[in-house]
Amino acid sequence: MYDFLSYCVRDYMTAHPQTVGPETRLHELQALFDRHDFNGVPVIGADWRLLGVATKLDLLKAFTFTTQAMVPQYEAIMEGRVEEIMTREPVTVSPELPLTRVLQRMVDLRTKGFPVIDEQQRIVGVIAREDLLRALHDATSPAEG
Repeated sequence: MYDFLSYCVRDYMTAHPQTVGPETRLHELQALFDRHDFNGVPVIGADWRLLGVATKLDLLKAFTFTTQAMVPQYEAIMEGRVEEIMTREPVTVSPELPLTRVLQRMVDLRTKGFPVIDEQQRIVGVIAREDLLRALHDATSPAEG
């Protein structure tokens, strides 16, 4: 278990993650979720800078009922753009952050993952619950030889 203390985000993140642009249509986002079983994807600008995150929950928010608006048809909603529903300013982590801190942050915030960004705010990866579980397993497994 002591090995886990030395692990950092860079060791277990998914590098070069699937991303979408702010102009991506919601039906395209839904198709991406269906194909890859992602919970969310980073939304990036042309220079790979993180603009936000689009999650399944964000997609569901497009369908919330309010007293101020009639509900449009499903097809009309799905023609909307990711920038209309994405979470702006998501919690992010750096590649050098120890996994112990990521684990605590993930538990405290009850989230499934974080975008990993460099000093220029560019996306370099994502770190998810599955990655932390893999790191914990690796830290407690006997060395293979």
